[in-house]
Amino acid sequence: MNVAMKLVDLLGHKHMSSDCFVQALTHRSYGSKHNERMEFLGDSVLGLVITNALFNKMPAASEGYLSRLRASLVNENTLAEIASELSLGDFLRLGAGELKSGGFRRKSILSDTLEAVIASVYLEQGIDSAKEFVLRIYTNRLENLPSEDSLKDPKSRLQEFLQSRGHAIPKYNLVSTTGDAHRQVFTAECIITDVDIHTKGIAGSRRKAEQQAAQNAYEIVMKNEADKKQQKKDVAP
Repeated sequence: MNVAMKLVDLLGHKHMSSDCFVQALTHRSYGSKHNERMEFLGDSVLGLVITNALFNKMPAASEGYLSRLRASLVNENTLAEIASELSLGDFLRLGAGELKSGGFRRKSILSDTLEAVIASVYLEQGIDSAKEFVLRIYTNRLENLPSEDSLKDPKSRLQEFLQSRGHAIPKYNLVSTTGDAHRQVFTAECIITDVDIHTKGIAGSRRKAEQQAAQNAYEIVMKNEADKKQQKKDVAP
């Protein structure tokens, strides 16, 4: 079975020939009857199905862990990955400009289209069918969920580790902002005074630059921790 046939197996020829499905595949660059309103609806249906699945699958998980899991499953990257697995790019209806610029590969377009497709199932067949569709395309991801620690952002992970060792929490400063207003580059620093660590991060937003600086600091902290453990082993009788 080729990849393109996956959608037929999941949705059936009848649904894929419906006006609703065709609209779900139509980007605003193609025409006035596009999929933006369907993206909005599909996002809510997807969130409900994934939230319910996680709630039932992980009865002992904390609210924070469940929230991070859900965010990791419904973000643009994951949706675009699933859309690519389903070869949605082959079905997209794009305007000439988007076709030239490779819109059929763009993450934002692929993720939005998948949400619109979910909405089309909901509108044509109801919530039970939409739920079945979502759970089928998420089967592998729901069976292989990431650990709680791996989902924490670098700043949270760094702060929790430092606090567990009695160290001061990091301080973050914006060092510089360069570039044009629509394409700025931010440089941020992370300073941990009592362990003499000073790192920098560079990214397209201040938040991402701080996260990069925190990740760099975390790697240094963990290396220092590993070195200490090794030194203790070396001197042990």
